[in-house]
Amino acid sequence: MGETAANEQEEYWYNINTKQVEVGKQSAAIYRIGPFASFEEATNALEIVRERASRWKEEEQEKD
Repeated sequence: MGETAANEQEEYWYNINTKQVEVGKQSAAIYRIGPFASFEEATNALEIVRERASRWKEEEQEKD
């Protein structure tokens, strides 16, 4: 990994094509989920997306 500027945080992305975590924007946007604050969060990207989608769906149903 390269050095990161003091005011710039590393971003972690989950690549849905390779199923690997990437530091920074290494692949095309269509293959990335993120950014995440940590490697661990990015590792759990698919579960996080499922949970958020479920919450959004519940919220929409409550509005109706």
